[in-house]
Amino acid sequence: MSRVLLIKNANLYDPEPQGLRDILVVDEKVLTVAEHIDPPELPVLVEVVSAEGKTVIPGYVDQHVHVIGGGGEAGPYSRTPEVMLSDVTTAGVTTVIGVLGTDGTGRHPESLLAKVRGLETEGISAYMLTASYEIPLRTMTGDARRDIILIDKVLGIGEIALSDHRSSQPTKDEVKRILTQARLGGMLSAKAGVVQFHMGIGKNGIQMLFEILDETEIPARHMIPTHVNRAPHLFEQAKELARRGGYIDITSGIREEDGFTNCIKPSEAIRICMEEGVPMEQITMSSDGNGSMSVPLPDGGARLLVTRLSSLHEEVRDAVFSGVPIEKAIQICGANPARANGLYPKKGCIRPGSDADILFLNEEFLVDTVFARGRKMVEHGKALVKGTFETN
Repeated sequence: MSRVLLIKNANLYDPEPQGLRDILVVDEKVLTVAEHIDPPELPVLVEVVSAEGKTVIPGYVDQHVHVIGGGGEAGPYSRTPEVMLSDVTTAGVTTVIGVLGTDGTGRHPESLLAKVRGLETEGISAYMLTASYEIPLRTMTGDARRDIILIDKVLGIGEIALSDHRSSQPTKDEVKRILTQARLGGMLSAKAGVVQFHMGIGKNGIQMLFEILDETEIPARHMIPTHVNRAPHLFEQAKELARRGGYIDITSGIREEDGFTNCIKPSEAIRICMEEGVPMEQITMSSDGNGSMSVPLPDGGARLLVTRLSSLHEEVRDAVFSGVPIEKAIQICGANPARANGLYPKKGCIRPGSDADILFLNEEFLVDTVFARGRKMVEHGKALVKGTFETN
């Protein structure tokens, strides 16, 4: 029997502001959004949830999460553990895209695929990118294009490291071939076929991507450089790439209070882009959640910087409080990454036919209630549904 849910009196951003609306959900999908839906007029019994006084927005799409852990750069002890379901949902995230990162030896795309499928079973939506920092690419079928075409959960390739001491220092021709694999794989499987590039602080930044755009027919939309707020020169280049049609990904977990120096605060980066007329539909923000970076210390030790998924909403909230309109701030973590990864309008909006990924924010603009595919996962900021191996 179908589950029917009626959300009443939502101050709805779908992500555009819609005013007070009622939202009718059947099983995992939004069926109807209207000014008023009367429960007695419905042909079935319905669960009614009041959203009185709440701002209601689409659940976040976090396109860069180390779901099976990250780091390890200070040795095996510094590997972060797998992400737990409640870490995701209490952050307001209902869709994750998993990535490997630095370690393509101790961690594998096959393990990432298994974790993604596990998270999906536990109640959220989960996808992945194939490969890791390094070249040659680590894949499951022996070819990244085949991974994208044959494995449903694989949306593209990444994260490939550029301008970073941990990268494989790929040549421009190698990067061209990777982008071509992603584009062809996406075309043949009706997916976005994107490549996420981990950007370090090297002086060349994303110059190679500009050269590829000038020299080839590869559309800019297949390029998603991430961590673009980690250095001023990189951020300036990123704004230009967005103007040329590429997506640029701000990392909410790169902040001075989290130990990153010379970076641009994510909410400030959003505000700057808005004020400078950078196309807001080309800007995304992800958490880099559960990732880790090792910072060497003078005594020979290391300090570990670990990023949290919760930073995503913290920076959305800060952006709104600094003057960014709500609809602009939330699209950066919802509709925009959904479009970039070929998931829109299934994800990133609250409209008939979309997945019922719905987030209530309270009067203080904090995460209050989270529905993932129509199931209530979080209430009053506390996880109602725990992952398989979580303890209470």
